[in-house]
Amino acid sequence: MHDLTGFQRDILYVIAGLEEPHGLAVKDELDDYYEQEINHGRLYPNLDDLVDKGLLDKGELDKRTNVYTVTKRGLREIEARRAWEDEYIKSTEEFATSA
Repeated sequence: MHDLTGFQRDILYVIAGLEEPHGLAVKDELDDYYEQEINHGRLYPNLDDLVDKGLLDKGELDKRTNVYTVTKRGLREIEARRAWEDEYIKSTEEFATSA
């Protein structure tokens, strides 16, 4: 996941957590998180990059709507990132309780 932007990582996390992860649902979640509107010109090229990197699969929900799912590789990347974050979060918690 070291070659992803923070925005791409956020997209991956959102898709992993949505029941029906189509483009507009992902956009709505990101709009809320970033507290601003994410335009289509930013979202969809990043979704395509994640598909190209093998982290997402892209399918059709209907003729107008694409649905995205996290691949096994994508899930491994999320788990590895969370393990790395946990190392530092635990260190911070230990420091806070000893101070």
